[in-house]
Amino acid sequence: MTRAHLPGILAMAVIVLASNILVQFLFGNWLTWGAFTYPFAFLVTDLMNRLYGPGPARKVVFAGFAVGVLCSLVGTQIMGEFGPLVTFRIALASGTAFLTAQLLDVAIFDRLRGGAWWRAPLASTLIGSSLDTALFFSIAFSGTFAFIEPGNDVSWAGEILPLLGVGPMAPLWVSLAVADWSVKLALALIALVPFRLIVLRFRQKTAMT
Repeated sequence: MTRAHLPGILAMAVIVLASNILVQFLFGNWLTWGAFTYPFAFLVTDLMNRLYGPGPARKVVFAGFAVGVLCSLVGTQIMGEFGPLVTFRIALASGTAFLTAQLLDVAIFDRLRGGAWWRAPLASTLIGSSLDTALFFSIAFSGTFAFIEPGNDVSWAGEILPLLGVGPMAPLWVSLAVADWSVKLALALIALVPFRLIVLRFRQKTAMT
């Protein structure tokens, strides 16, 4: 690890920390404010991959994972209205989703790095963020995984309601997942702009040295 990698590590740490804090605050009926910060973790991973390669990108992912674990440990010690802010099941879902999705992002990006400039970051982020959403919400709230923490009552997430308030009937956690996934898809497209600008700036700076 070199000094050149520190900005990526710090950026990832800030995003993970901010997301863990902002996830406590609701934005409308289906989202938290954390949904708008967390997707930028994929931007950081993709930038590190493009600028320095998959090895440094994975190191940034592991740094973000370590910060996430620390946040979860702290959250388990903070009591909210309905118990700890972070339960074991939420912590497991968050860590599993983050690490699996981010490492998949690195692998897909590396496989596609030789194509058009937008292909690798867009494909890796779309696939990675989709897996992230599926893993987190299913592990955290689906009745299928209730065995992980039987004492943690998340029956509220299984309440059958219209999807996003207007669609077919589905468990509440599915609406939460769809809303979260939609934000990630939108931000994946928006993130192409800073991705392109930062990469071009880096190349110009490198060419001048």
